[in-house]
Amino acid sequence: MDGNLCTQIKQELDSKLLRYFNLKDEETTPEQMYLAAASVLRDTMLRINTEYKEKVTRQHAKRVYYISMEFLVGRQMRNALYNLQITDEFREAVKSYGHKLEDLYELERDPGLGNGGLGRLAACYIDSLASMDIPATGFTIRYEYGIFKQRIVDGWQTELPDAWIDSGDAWQMARHDEEVEVRFGGHVEENWTEQGLKVEHKDYYTVLAVPYTLPVPGYGGRSVDELRLWEAKSTAKIDMKLFSSGQYMDAMEANAMAEVISKVLYPDDNHFEGKSLRLKQQYFLVSATIQYIVRHHFKRYGTLTNLPQLAAIQLNDTHPALAVPELMRILMDDYGYDWGTAWQIVTNTIAYTNHTVMPEALEQWSESLFRMHLPRIYSIVHEINERQCRKVFDRAGGDWDKVSRMSVINHGYVRMANLSIFGSHRVNGVSSLHSDILKKDTFRDFYSMTPDKFTNVTNGIAHRRWLCQANPQLDALIEELIGPEFRTDASRLQNLKNFAGDTNVLMRLDQIKRANKSAMAEYIAEHNGITVSPDAVFDVQVKRLHEYKRQLLNVMNIIDIYFELLENPDYLKQPHVFAFGAKAAPGYYMAKRIIRLISGLSDVINHDARLNDMLKVVFLEDYNVTLAEKIIPAAEISQQISQAGKEASGTSNMKFMMNGALTIGTLDGANVEMFQNVGPDNIFIFGLHSDEVEEMYTRGYMPTTYYQNDPRIQRAVDAIMNGVFGDRYNDIAQSLLTSDHYMLFADFESYRQTHRTMDELYADRLAWNRKSLQNIACSGVFAADRSIRDYLAEIWHAEPVE
Repeated sequence: MDGNLCTQIKQELDSKLLRYFNLKDEETTPEQMYLAAASVLRDTMLRINTEYKEKVTRQHAKRVYYISMEFLVGRQMRNALYNLQITDEFREAVKSYGHKLEDLYELERDPGLGNGGLGRLAACYIDSLASMDIPATGFTIRYEYGIFKQRIVDGWQTELPDAWIDSGDAWQMARHDEEVEVRFGGHVEENWTEQGLKVEHKDYYTVLAVPYTLPVPGYGGRSVDELRLWEAKSTAKIDMKLFSSGQYMDAMEANAMAEVISKVLYPDDNHFEGKSLRLKQQYFLVSATIQYIVRHHFKRYGTLTNLPQLAAIQLNDTHPALAVPELMRILMDDYGYDWGTAWQIVTNTIAYTNHTVMPEALEQWSESLFRMHLPRIYSIVHEINERQCRKVFDRAGGDWDKVSRMSVINHGYVRMANLSIFGSHRVNGVSSLHSDILKKDTFRDFYSMTPDKFTNVTNGIAHRRWLCQANPQLDALIEELIGPEFRTDASRLQNLKNFAGDTNVLMRLDQIKRANKSAMAEYIAEHNGITVSPDAVFDVQVKRLHEYKRQLLNVMNIIDIYFELLENPDYLKQPHVFAFGAKAAPGYYMAKRIIRLISGLSDVINHDARLNDMLKVVFLEDYNVTLAEKIIPAAEISQQISQAGKEASGTSNMKFMMNGALTIGTLDGANVEMFQNVGPDNIFIFGLHSDEVEEMYTRGYMPTTYYQNDPRIQRAVDAIMNGVFGDRYNDIAQSLLTSDHYMLFADFESYRQTHRTMDELYADRLAWNRKSLQNIACSGVFAADRSIRDYLAEIWHAEPVE
């Protein structure tokens, strides 16, 4: 620990306490200390960021701009201290005021800027970019209430507002000097002049985009990148005539309608107003972002012709797809570029990451809605569609079916994935299997015409957060065994293989896992009122609730175990705790019913004295990054059981693997590469492969055949239907019996048998911990640093700042 630095931090804390709270030598509350500490850290990062930006400008370094509707960054304080490498000094300084640093961590709320893997991936990438000295900025919306705060009331998910900004404001800085206006509505007039076609957007209304910067420190403290959050504000003045006459709501209507854009992430879109708001959110994000990028680039270089050489814009899924026509609009309308030159700049600057192969998840917008809210953007998209369809028609020899499949506008809808592909120079999937499916199936027409455009970058996780910070005992053991270099080079984790035969190391690994389980057991007791033993197997499935992720398959297996235990108390070799964590989209009724079923299952099993505590089921409320940092280090079995061919990659699978959990999963997403890296003896694969799934769909899948011929499936479904676990879940049962779209029945017996194999293995602690060590050793390839190196080499072609 650096004593001089500790003294300096203490002086800065004194200054903040005096400035903000008029406190000098008085006793401080934890809240006051938290805000003072956050302010000191923010100022430190801003100083580094200012110096870093000057280096970037001097070196004419290429900048990476990462646009995502989600950035699930988690709590800031611990991560900032760790990456700046001043945790010990800060702990000592805070201690001098009578506070514990860990208590301050708990005062911070998770920023509500995302829902799941998409947002967590974006956060991991911006962390790695900063740690690798790549000048980068992430862009998203400053959602006032984020996704929602989940409460389980009588087994039902209830959504409450998540007012995270109260504690998050301490880390952000409003940049009113960089506000931009975003235009909606109105109409477009086109007139030919001597200078060519003149386009005017008239009668529009504007929304002000106010940027807030959130510093993102890289590990080692050399570089600090930024996350830029856009907040919507009205440009309209309050109507004082209406206000004075008592019509207060009418007077404020324009302000409220503008500011609703940044109120909530992913508003329910089961109605027209929800669809309109989502479309406005997407355009608001990309318009503000592209205006910022263009304005700063032109200020630095006086031209936009060199934009592809000095800027890389990455679209994280289709939500930011409107960046393509928005950049075209600015280049043509504001800077006078002709169509051909503008299109060349756009398509050499923008790249697109696809995150799904599911047709229903490939975004498309009603053409009429698009035209109403974004008339100028619609006219550009229409022109893109016309030009690209002509090219496809010519190259495909007049194949109208192919033109139809590849068109951007088709049957009254604007297809965002097709727009993203046409407007990008590179398109990547996020796992080897996913990228292969994109080429062979989802985007096969595009691949047949532009094969060089497609590539793969397998997802990665921020290992410094998910291993080093979340699991400090394991981090310390790894440093003791192989040195500290793995924190900047995760590939060095493979050196742990040298200790596979070291009984002492394997038992220390076991002790660390048990300590993490004990901490998690305390959390469950406090928050769920359920007592679980740290000697039980901790079997975990935490991810967004969706039918294709097949939480219901896990439920069916638990029901089977429950009935088997009632008949044979020795059915399990050791106690088992099944933990779920998931949020369902507010408008996704079936997902909410599955949560209700899990809650009912938990109530029945946890209160059945006949089980003698051999089986427990826990639903962890309000799953978020902070909760994940508790449960993942404690998990021993990681459930990655989506139907093969449906999960693009997954990232929770990598986090569990890196923390020593053993995976039970299908050959889906990144599970395929995990299987290849760790070997078949150290991962537990079950079920149909993706090609077998497609073959079964083609042949005709009959779920009732499985129900009639497998008494275990019949018993589980009947229990679901007949009210054994509270409600009569006829809707869930009938969905399985009539379609079973994600083939739970087809995979059930393979899944059940594989799970039994894991239960039997667990009794051999050395064998289990040896497999755990192998998983940790092979997880380095799934670090976000590796993913970023792949993006730099394959797509962005940017270099670290010297």
